[in-house]
Amino acid sequence: MAVVSDLFRYPIKGLTPERMSVLTLTRAGGIPFDREYALALGSTCFDTQRPEPLDKGFFLMLRNNEDLAALSTTYDPATRMLTIHRGPEPPIQADVSTESGRETVETFFETYIGEAAQGRPKLVQARGHKFTDASVVSPVFMRSVSIINMASVHALEKKVGRPLHKLRFRGNIYIDGLDPWQEFDWLDREIEIGGVRLRGLARTPRCGAVNVNPQTAVRDENLPKAIMQNFGHTDLGVFMEVLDDGDIVAGDTVVTPYLV
Repeated sequence: MAVVSDLFRYPIKGLTPERMSVLTLTRAGGIPFDREYALALGSTCFDTQRPEPLDKGFFLMLRNNEDLAALSTTYDPATRMLTIHRGPEPPIQADVSTESGRETVETFFETYIGEAAQGRPKLVQARGHKFTDASVVSPVFMRSVSIINMASVHALEKKVGRPLHKLRFRGNIYIDGLDPWQEFDWLDREIEIGGVRLRGLARTPRCGAVNVNPQTAVRDENLPKAIMQNFGHTDLGVFMEVLDDGDIVAGDTVVTPYLV
């Protein structure tokens, strides 16, 4: 029996995941507070009043900025307070709903990232907009949920000969009890988790971000190459469209798949 083993959301693109006891999904918006913010490069033009999807290369992100993984960040949606921990240093706290708070965050990342930030990054947010990697495909993809089949991760682990931390893949819903790569069978089909229906949109292609070890902030693998060499593609996980409003919790059963 396939069940949900873990749930995460990522309030700020590229920064620390937040483990959730309950993951709320909505058809209109996907996962609330998931990729709600991003740190745009100093050279990036992003209009918060008229947002348009941009490739992830226009923002700070793990593919290019592995040092992000060395930080521990928390975000409180109720207070809009972002806390940044960097090793033993005193934490930085900022209310990102205020101009001064955003300036505090941006100044920190300008110093922390250095030249790769291309000037002072801009902490950006726009109503109804999410900074998901798939946002450039369509609004449906922007609101999609990322599902990771842990059996596929374990199959990859056997080929590379070492454990791989699941958060390399930055999924929202992690599932145990499937066959390896079974998630690819869900494309254009519906599954149901805890009474919430989702439809498979596309396989998730993997870039260099997964090479960064989230525990050490070191690039210690070439996983897209390993997936290609051993399985003939560079995908792991699937993007899913949310078809119902509802909550998912760890332990929920996955009913999969049935044709629409």
